[in-house]
Amino acid sequence: MQSFGWVIIGIICILATSAQSTPVPRESEKLSPEFIFQAKLHGFLLWASVGFLMPVGILIIRISNRVQCSKKRRILFYSHVIFQMSAVLLATVAAALSIKKFENSFSNTHQKVGLGLYGLILAQPLIGFLRPLRGVKSRSMWYAVHWLLGTAICITGMMNIYLGMHGYYKMTSKSLRIWTPLLTVQVVLMAFIHLLQDRWDHIKKQGMILREEQISPGDIQITDSPGRSSDHKGFPSIL
Repeated sequence: MQSFGWVIIGIICILATSAQSTPVPRESEKLSPEFIFQAKLHGFLLWASVGFLMPVGILIIRISNRVQCSKKRRILFYSHVIFQMSAVLLATVAAALSIKKFENSFSNTHQKVGLGLYGLILAQPLIGFLRPLRGVKSRSMWYAVHWLLGTAICITGMMNIYLGMHGYYKMTSKSLRIWTPLLTVQVVLMAFIHLLQDRWDHIKKQGMILREEQISPGDIQITDSPGRSSDHKGFPSIL
């Protein structure tokens, strides 16, 4: 449920960001088609990185915690690593494109958040490679830091995507009425999937009676046993 709390905070921040009033673009600024393409490419790379690959990678490693087969666990673990490293690579390409092609005065929120976000993205794989073995005392602290940092990267990254879309409209005056709702639907859907897999085992257990569970007196009713004599009526049965 802690991860769900983080997701709720992220969604609230995103909705607050998207609800901000959009300023009127300055028509005096003419942007070249090449610049517009580079801005779109930059946004797509960051979405693919922190908006898709990283959340999917987190979902994969969480699913692996419930897998018993060691071979399947190993496959899921390496899939997690591949998704996360691909996300880091795409974020690096997006950052390099921004440094080379865009003005980086860091005078707006999108650039400031992006700089801090890229630092966290670089730190996350380093922390991942320093993973202690299971049973070591420092393993719990490492897991907490790795999990919190990964969750923070995803939420902050999604927020910065919204900020980037806002800045794109400010520069180009091109409508984003289709892409903004689609991105919001994706955020809500991925949050729901993470919540569902987190509680899936609990949901399945609701229809099962575990042997360890104590049967309450309310579950026992007195019924007549057919085919028996009247002297043997009234045997208790569990429904």
